[in-house]
Amino acid sequence: MTDTRYDVLGVGNAIVDVLASVTDAFIEQHGLAKDAMLLIDEDRAQALYEAFPPAQEISGGSAANTLAGVASLGVRGAYIGKVADDQLGEVFAHDLRSIGVHYDTKPLKDGPSTARCLIAVPPDARRAMNTFLGASTLMDEADINADLVKSATVTFLEGYLFDRPEAKAAFVRASELAQAANRRVALTLSDTFCVERHRDSFRHLVKNHIDVLFANEAEIKALYEVDDFETALAKVRAETRVAAITRSEKGAVIVSGDEEVRVDADPVDTIVDTTGAGDQFAAGFLAGYSRGADLHTCGRLGVIAAAEVISHMGARPLVSLKDLAGQKGVTLD
Repeated sequence: MTDTRYDVLGVGNAIVDVLASVTDAFIEQHGLAKDAMLLIDEDRAQALYEAFPPAQEISGGSAANTLAGVASLGVRGAYIGKVADDQLGEVFAHDLRSIGVHYDTKPLKDGPSTARCLIAVPPDARRAMNTFLGASTLMDEADINADLVKSATVTFLEGYLFDRPEAKAAFVRASELAQAANRRVALTLSDTFCVERHRDSFRHLVKNHIDVLFANEAEIKALYEVDDFETALAKVRAETRVAAITRSEKGAVIVSGDEEVRVDADPVDTIVDTTGAGDQFAAGFLAGYSRGADLHTCGRLGVIAAAEVISHMGARPLVSLKDLAGQKGVTLD
């Protein structure tokens, strides 16, 4: 893995997040589901937006959030994702470029507006995500910059892309290009509903095309349709090069062949919003992995990044993760 311009290339749904603190009564009144991401149409998105209390609007999308974390760790990042030629699309592009992430995907001229995710955060911080995918799903194979993929150490793909055939084709194309260039391919399962929708495709990918798999405990058990975590861990160990499984307050378990690393969660005084915890764990892990760090260091970077993001509203870091990790004795230098 030499002669690379970028350490991590993310491919995903380009979305603007709208986050609001809400009551449990609001969750029930509007039929929202905690700890899940539900796909909604534009009318539902507009109705929820109008019902939301005062909210923050922040560029998001799972893989884009990960690349924001990668950049915060001082690692070279690039991103591929589709926005519309509208105000939210301009905001999305500006936000990524302003933090040093390379982004040059051509915006959609005609069609649906830029995607948005309406995130309701109740008092227990178990967020309910409701996503209108809009322009993001119209990314296709033509949007995959082959030179960009070939020049990245790791191409990171988000499972949400499997929700539309056009985007799925782009996903597969990026994976094939990376493998042909002898680069690494990473995948995040995204959420349990996503696993339920695409289990067979994910199982095939994990076994045959994925070098690094990210999942939480519920997702990995759903992937293998088992109730026991250790059983799921044994199955994924046999099928992919590296698997990094997060377990909330229990930290993370990383397996690679016969090697197994368990990393404690980084302490957090108050959990404000769990949005982006998995995205930032992946950011820390991939930052280390792309620079050749050992699995324990990768895991430590992951839990440090995840702990930072759940301490505030929003799915992207508010402080330099590189400085924060350094203060905790973890560096990539």
